[in-house]
Amino acid sequence: MSTTRREFLSALSAAAAYPLLGQQTSAANPTLGLIFPPENYPVPPDAKLLFPTGVDFIGNGVGLPGGMTVQGYEEAVPRILPRAKELAQQGANVISVFGSSIAFYKGAKFHEDLITQVEKATGRKATTQSNGLLDGLRTANARRVAIATAYTDEVTERLKIFLQEYGFEVTAAKGLGFTQVPEGAATHDILVKLSTDSYASSKKADAVVISCGALKTIDVIVPVEDVVKVPVISSTPHGLWHGVKLLGVPARVQGYGMVMAKG
Repeated sequence: MSTTRREFLSALSAAAAYPLLGQQTSAANPTLGLIFPPENYPVPPDAKLLFPTGVDFIGNGVGLPGGMTVQGYEEAVPRILPRAKELAQQGANVISVFGSSIAFYKGAKFHEDLITQVEKATGRKATTQSNGLLDGLRTANARRVAIATAYTDEVTERLKIFLQEYGFEVTAAKGLGFTQVPEGAATHDILVKLSTDSYASSKKADAVVISCGALKTIDVIVPVEDVVKVPVISSTPHGLWHGVKLLGVPARVQGYGMVMAKG
């Protein structure tokens, strides 16, 4: 069977295109791996609201049967490194311990050591959700901070100490008193009031921090900023923003508060 020159060139062109096509489809997006305190916890919808394209998110959890208590964290921490190794094997380029209080409860040295241990165990860059709070405060050029948390007084006090160790002055603190966040117990209105009340007690803080990854705060940031007129930094949204920046991906996001709008 004879082949015309036109048919031959057409076939050659198509064959040359296949490796290029394969290269395009096999190239994965940069991937942020998230280690949650609950054992079975989905990647928050905030991730794709903030970064709908260009980044992938994967996650697993350590389990926190003791709740958001010092004893609960102590029991769960030994499971962080095995979960981190799993995420590295699944393709995570950066790994974040994605619970604020499990990273800050023992202070700045423990926090830094935890990041170092994850990096050594996985060969990946590592960070924490708490680092997202710190990054947000630095981006806002804040020094004096009002905090609003889901936690008991004991855990809220540990957040105050943690922030002070990193050079911030906590001028007011209010918490909801939870060791577990019951479904529907921290509504939008409750979180707005908690945050604005903390700011009102703060003698004009430079920023407000809303801490606890279990709180749904992505739609709370702007309403609180509209009232207090200072930046609001919150665990899950700013933890994701911080992690994406570590991936080397542009992270400026409009519509979710002053800090992420700066990039």
